[in-house]
Amino acid sequence: MLRTSITVTAGMLAVLAGLTACGTVQTGQAAITGDQGISTATLTNEVNKLEAAYRASNGSVQLQFPLSQAPREVLSWLVRFRIREQMAARNGVTVTRADSEQARASLEAQARQSRASLTDLAVANGLPPDLVPELGRYQAIQAALLRKLDGGTLPTSQSALQALSKQFNTLQCHAAKSLTIKVNPQFGQMDYGQLSVIPATPTLSAPQGGEPTPSPKPQLTPPC
Repeated sequence: MLRTSITVTAGMLAVLAGLTACGTVQTGQAAITGDQGISTATLTNEVNKLEAAYRASNGSVQLQFPLSQAPREVLSWLVRFRIREQMAARNGVTVTRADSEQARASLEAQARQSRASLTDLAVANGLPPDLVPELGRYQAIQAALLRKLDGGTLPTSQSALQALSKQFNTLQCHAAKSLTIKVNPQFGQMDYGQLSVIPATPTLSAPQGGEPTPSPKPQLTPPC
């Protein structure tokens, strides 16, 4: 999900923090963001919910990742939510429950245009269904911050939108950096370019032609 752009639509969820795994992570923690941990128990519980929703779909949900990578995908979302909350705190942005529900409703409407449900799209992209309300808050914070940055309304020109997106991404990078994120090497390491947890040792992917090609080089430290 950020992988953030000016608008996070349902179709972009697949395309929808400064130390990395080199630090010491407390026992029982999948990751630590600031002074708060994400416990392995919490992660396991959310992964179980994701897998249950996937199996209950009876094939209607097409995962955008191998099921074996579910822990990394879920952990990525849990970390992104922490980063977004940090962005709100650092920039004086407050959103209400109504704001979050409105943002979620907008995402659901976009999902329907793609003839899918928001829940199915979330599951397909590694977000457990019980965290879909959190996705609404995630989007609401983004919308509120963008409005604040641009004085209340979004610009219409492409150049102005790109400038606003760059400003937003810079604030996101600083928020991630301020959290001094540590990921348990058991689950991988943080890629700040995509705000994703990736394998601790990047692997090579082989195209149909047989020649291995390197994956995009991860950003293991915040580029800000």
